Amino acid sequence: MKLTLRVFALSFLLCVSIHASAQLQQSPELLAKGPSVTTTSNSTKDSTINYISENPVIERDTSFMQINTKLKIAAARLKEKTVGIDGYVQANNFNPEYCFLVDMSIPSGKKRFFVYNIKKGAVEYSALVSHGSGSYKTGCNDQLVFSNMPNSNATSLGKYKIGQAYKGAYGLSYRLYGLDSTNNNAYHRAIVLHSDTNVPQAERYPRHIFESAGCPAVSPVFLAEIGKYIRTSDKPILLWIYN
Repeated sequence: MKLTLRVFALSFLLCVSIHASAQLQQSPELLAKGPSVTTTSNSTKDSTINYISENPVIERDTSFMQINTKLKIAAARLKEKTVGIDGYVQANNFNPEYCFLVDMSIPSGKKRFFVYNIKKGAVEYSALVSHGSGSYKTGCNDQLVFSNMPNSNATSLGKYKIGQAYKGAYGLSYRLYGLDSTNNNAYHRAIVLHSDTNVPQAERYPRHIFESAGCPAVSPVFLAEIGKYIRTSDKPILLWIYN
């Protein structure tokens, strides 16, 4: 009888623990509010960075695969990356108002492509974006590896200049020119910004999304949105992929 009661008690406690963890994962209200963000009713508008802490205090994270901690750290990293970015775009003849930021430390099932308003210091849009199949290794716990080598099928970190549009195997695409030693083979590797119907609009975490051959591939809807920025800009837009 005592053994039966002990087994029942342990089972009850385990169920409560799992339920609490799931609730934390699903409730963005439990996360601290983040930096200033422009939000609208458009489904492609940012819905991820809103609830990431600007100055995160990392506490014990009981969320599934510790996603809360990863998002808090990502918010702090975005803030660090954008310090002085206005001076960089002006000095290098980029669009002075907008740039595109991609944080590859965020799992692919979460939004990690950000349209950043430099003037306002705010994220205006966010979306899912693929990484290269060569960057993911089984059991890596979303810790990607990166390469600038041809045929690696891996994502290359660094700053890119977004070039001219063209019609390719994936329809409308934009050429990318790597500006750093970590991505200066991008043009020769045919690494471009394009859409793919396999990339969803809604977050899929903890599931992963489609992996590319190294290109930052987004959903067709999101490519149409960022295409407006690219087409109407009289200067190239900076794309920065970091980790």
